[in-house]
Amino acid sequence: MNDVHLVTGGSGYFGSVLAHHLNERGLRTRIFDRFDAPDRPPEVELVLGDVRDRDAVTAALADVTVVHHNVAVVPLAKNRAAFWSVNRDGTRVVLEAAAAAGVRKVVHMSSIAVFGVPESNPVTEEMEPHPGEEYGKAKLAAEELCREAAAAGLDVTIIRPRTILGPGRLGIMQILFEWVRSGRNVPVLGRGENRYQFVHADDLAAACLLAQERPGADLFHIGAERFGTMRETLEALLAHAAAGGRVVGLPVRLVVPGMKLAGRLGLSPLGDYHALMYHRSLYFDSTRARDRLGWRARFSNAEMFCQAYDWYLAHRDEVLALQEASHHRSAVRQKILRLVSRFL
Repeated sequence: MNDVHLVTGGSGYFGSVLAHHLNERGLRTRIFDRFDAPDRPPEVELVLGDVRDRDAVTAALADVTVVHHNVAVVPLAKNRAAFWSVNRDGTRVVLEAAAAAGVRKVVHMSSIAVFGVPESNPVTEEMEPHPGEEYGKAKLAAEELCREAAAAGLDVTIIRPRTILGPGRLGIMQILFEWVRSGRNVPVLGRGENRYQFVHADDLAAACLLAQERPGADLFHIGAERFGTMRETLEALLAHAAAGGRVVGLPVRLVVPGMKLAGRLGLSPLGDYHALMYHRSLYFDSTRARDRLGWRARFSNAEMFCQAYDWYLAHRDEVLALQEASHHRSAVRQKILRLVSRFL
């Protein structure tokens, strides 16, 4: 059987989830990444390499009919040069190699960051992107490469997800879960009345699997259908945890400049995108995905937060002991945030 489904970045958080879904469907699945993941099923193939290495990408594409392109340097890395060399230039390598290999379909994972602060909500596929920081600009440049490749004959579908959550999703979320577990208060900016949408990793994977079977270039926004304000989401998590913390509002005008400065000085793990969007409303209209793919979200914001938190409690010891993993699959050093949590 030569019908291989390649997942670039398949050792990262969402790439790993997607690879599991493909494998469970009985599809021959191959991961291309710089490192292996401890939960990779033995029947899922692994090719080690860097997405910027054309020879390595070409080798990984042997017998591949579908590429799910998920490699990305995320905002948490704060590596502007890598935003461009990996997220844009690496995408170019994948698209050109996929075209040369005669791949049937490429499903490219983009980001809400291409919009920066959207002009209005809900955000639709027709709205013009205006990224507000370097990560978003690089992701938009990668989308433009996808459109150029599609115009040249490669079948490319772009997926823009809301912030991804689910069992095993860590990174910044690990800090939140640790604060909740410890009974500490959790901050929102202002009153926390901004409507903020997430998406469960399983729901996103379902959209990717539907997209791979739909011929023709397209673009889909994927997000939860049931969600509320940031305060409501966090209060649901705190009520579920029953550890004693509460949601505390902080003044936007004082805190946001401090977030930006601390991030740029390396005193905080938070990046420019977190400071830009944490206090703003942001949610997608997923009507196109429902109409063209037949996709529906299963999980609400509150459900996915509680599920991810329960997973963290059950696996906390192994998470804290993990030495090498992607940013979204590992614990994060809190730095100055540890001090901040004591005064909330």
